[in-house]
Amino acid sequence: MIGLVQRVRTARVTVAGRTVGEIGPGLLLLVCAEPADTEVQARRLVDKLLKLRIFSDDAGKMNRSLVDVAGGLLVVSQFTLAADVSGGNRPSFTGAAGPELGRALYDAVLRIARERHPEVAAGEFGADMQVSLVNDGPVTIPLRIA
Repeated sequence: MIGLVQRVRTARVTVAGRTVGEIGPGLLLLVCAEPADTEVQARRLVDKLLKLRIFSDDAGKMNRSLVDVAGGLLVVSQFTLAADVSGGNRPSFTGAAGPELGRALYDAVLRIARERHPEVAAGEFGADMQVSLVNDGPVTIPLRIA
């Protein structure tokens, strides 16, 4: 499973001009399931994300997690994280899970995150989404969960 985490001051997802998910300070997670992924990888991704110490402590060091700072979490599906451009200039997305598995694992990530964290917002799987954010730092971290 592939994740891209951004520490944000604010983030919002809109679909057809309608806000479907929004948070204040916290993390934006762009997530992509791969064909061999199962709910095991979804659980590991959420575990890692909630414990990732990328918020500043009182000394200014990245030492606090999303849970520690009680931040929001916005989860957005993004199959393009599996893009392969090694064969030319047009990306191939064969590394991404198909729509059925992708939706099931996206839903699993959301369910697990909502079981473990009080503020979880989401985009809409498969929709044409517009994501706006203010990256804090900037801090952007790629995650690959096997």
